[in-house]
Amino acid sequence: MWENAPSHVCRGGDLRGLAFCCPPVKGCPIYNSLNILKMTPDEFVKIKENFGKKTRLGKGKNTCFGSLVWCCKISKPCPYRDSEMLKINMGEDEYMELKKELSKEIIKNSKFFEEAIKFFEEKGMPVEIIEDALLESGDLKEAYEIIKKQIYNGENKE
Repeated sequence: MWENAPSHVCRGGDLRGLAFCCPPVKGCPIYNSLNILKMTPDEFVKIKENFGKKTRLGKGKNTCFGSLVWCCKISKPCPYRDSEMLKINMGEDEYMELKKELSKEIIKNSKFFEEAIKFFEEKGMPVEIIEDALLESGDLKEAYEIIKKQIYNGENKE
């Protein structure tokens, strides 16, 4: 399962929490997160819809927005999501693993991700470490700490 899964964005979760968001149809914290990512609501919707077409998160026609791609975190009770997961024999682990992959897809397709990689790369940090840190943390400050730790540990091993 996704061990360090974030809270929902509307509950203060980091950018990875966008994987659990509904379509942006009303004033809510999703807009703040999309601004950080430098992503339009339409771009966000397309990323999630395309991910749904490629995975079983596209199933779930009887959920609030017609697809599991829009459903909340498994720890939040939801009879619609759970019923649809039962119909397709999807377990909680698979659901959360797909949501983790979706969170990475959202972040990777943002200008924020592009700009953060460029910034850290100009500081001499390895791209692979930068990408992993950004995708695993969903937070620029936390990613920086992860990068520093990995570089520092790598230097000490030599």
